[in-house]
Amino acid sequence: MKLKKYCLLIFIISFCADFSFAQEGVPIYSDYLLDNYYLIHPSMAGVANCAKVRLTARQQWFGVDNAPSLQTLSVNGRLGDSPVALGGILFNDENGFHSTQGGYATFAYHLMFSRNEIDLNMLSFGLSAGFLQYKLDETTFLGPGDFDALIAGIEQSATNFNIDFGFSYQFIDFYVHFTAKNILKNEGINFNDQGFEFDNLRTYLLSTGYVFSKFGSPWSYEPSIMYMYREATEESSIDINAKVYREMDFGKIWGGLSYRRSIDGAEFLDGSGISSQKLQYFTPFIGVDYNQFMFAYTYSYQANTINFNQGGFHQITLGYNFNCRREKYECNCPAVN
Repeated sequence: MKLKKYCLLIFIISFCADFSFAQEGVPIYSDYLLDNYYLIHPSMAGVANCAKVRLTARQQWFGVDNAPSLQTLSVNGRLGDSPVALGGILFNDENGFHSTQGGYATFAYHLMFSRNEIDLNMLSFGLSAGFLQYKLDETTFLGPGDFDALIAGIEQSATNFNIDFGFSYQFIDFYVHFTAKNILKNEGINFNDQGFEFDNLRTYLLSTGYVFSKFGSPWSYEPSIMYMYREATEESSIDINAKVYREMDFGKIWGGLSYRRSIDGAEFLDGSGISSQKLQYFTPFIGVDYNQFMFAYTYSYQANTINFNQGGFHQITLGYNFNCRREKYECNCPAVN
């Protein structure tokens, strides 16, 4: 009975955790909206006039044992005044009895097409390479003296290597990013020879947006969307985002709302037949830039009829900017200036 409860918990967490498969690397949530596009798009490394450090901590379903949690640490910046930029990401993703730890190193190159330093017209390329370690903790699956041929009763681990590649184009107040993640086709992770293997983890991300502002106004507005597609399972989802900024004497305050909806539905038994529902998340967020520091808070609510838990998903982001250069471009481009 104890084993059955553990298996049920693993299934529910794996189904409900916002597409965050344990083997895919850094899960894709809404943290990219918190001045952290580099976390999902390698071409955004070093795009800003400052080098950036970002630390995030995300916790889902407070009070639920083995609930998903994620911590990331990223840093990126230009090499002097050259078009070359470097970056790095460390992360720890725990989901039930599965966990993934890993790190990425990024090389990015930024091509300027502007005739001067006033108009922003830039094409960027980025390549990230990462090592990932997957773990399955089976030490509590069996009671004393119990035996199961499919359960080793130890913490098993495996590692692999993969790369992400993408580009970004930014023209004055407009931007678009595209990234292909997990390009390599690795040998599948197969704990206990149970046949659960994933060798195609390719995911494609497309983001675009525009920043509006009235001349002389301290307010600016940024609508954006992100489309995500997973090749192996043919799943896709879309984020619709709205963000607002307010310039202050000490820096900037900002906030917004993101709505994520899966395009593919999941079927389930409702007692009288088979029904389906599509994953939906509402994510309000708020942040403040104070001199060279940044703080942001995010809350995600899953708006579905069938939920594992009614609690939300909380995330805190801390940031620090350093090696800042003067702002070059006359544009509404908060990711650059």
